[in-house]
Amino acid sequence: MPKVIFLPNEEFCPEGMVVDAAAGDNLLEVAHNAGVEIHHACDGSCACTTCHVVIREGFDSLNEASDQEEDMLDKAWGLEMDSRLSCQCVVGDEDLVVEIPKYNINHANEAAH
Repeated sequence: MPKVIFLPNEEFCPEGMVVDAAAGDNLLEVAHNAGVEIHHACDGSCACTTCHVVIREGFDSLNEASDQEEDMLDKAWGLEMDSRLSCQCVVGDEDLVVEIPKYNINHANEAAH
């Protein structure tokens, strides 16, 4: 069973955290189930970048990013080569080390009321 190691983040996980995950689990759901409340303005529909994370270890064990995710990531603050949207990540068989960036940009399209 892979482990997900969330590096310390002042807002979301001050002490850092190690949680168990199963291959096939969604990374955003793993975080939320562990009490790591990563923002997700679009409810995980790949329409914003608020759940942007950087995968410090285990990147190659994740599912491949879709074209839609790649397009959204282009708008993310602090984009790195190992950046992903946590709502689109499917945990593989390897442990992950995840960094939640200090800042994010909300690009969700909101309907006019």
